[in-house]
Amino acid sequence: MAYIGNKPANKAVVASDLDPAVITGQTALAVAPADTDEFLISDAGVLKRLDASLIGGGKLLQAVSALNNTESNTTSGSYQTTGLTANITPSATSSKVLAIASFMAQGAGGAPAYTLYNGTDYATGSGTRGLVNFEESGNLVSCCFNFLDSPSSTSQVTYTVVMKNNTAGQNAIIAPGGAYGHLTLLEIGA
Repeated sequence: MAYIGNKPANKAVVASDLDPAVITGQTALAVAPADTDEFLISDAGVLKRLDASLIGGGKLLQAVSALNNTESNTTSGSYQTTGLTANITPSATSSKVLAIASFMAQGAGGAPAYTLYNGTDYATGSGTRGLVNFEESGNLVSCCFNFLDSPSSTSQVTYTVVMKNNTAGQNAIIAPGGAYGHLTLLEIGA
């Protein structure tokens, strides 16, 4: 092999042999990469830069959980609180909130209905949304709601499980006998 100048020494390359403009890997990243950070990848043997902003999405940003074992019941045909409520403040308007509710329910006749609401004024329905709904026929049942919501807000959002009975005078019960109910809210980054 021909060389221009002197033949390179037959020794291992060390950091001092490299120009600072060369990627050395001498500095470790101590936090998650910023969107402006770049990675080197090999694309079929060709080295390319990849911005960190192109990687990810779907990151779990926060988790909030509420637990309730206080029995609640209603004979009302309008939605009433069950005590199963949790608040979350999304960190970005592009975030999604995965709401997961699980609880025991029982109706004493009629057609009890249990609904997961986003909002606080569920009694009138003003400014709120029923996200998911479950009706049962009076048996003791285990209920589970899962809903991926897009609140498009960085203000606190309240999620609550509410209940009513579609047959006047009949009873709708949540947490019968003190059975635990859970409401978990997970903020998922876009």
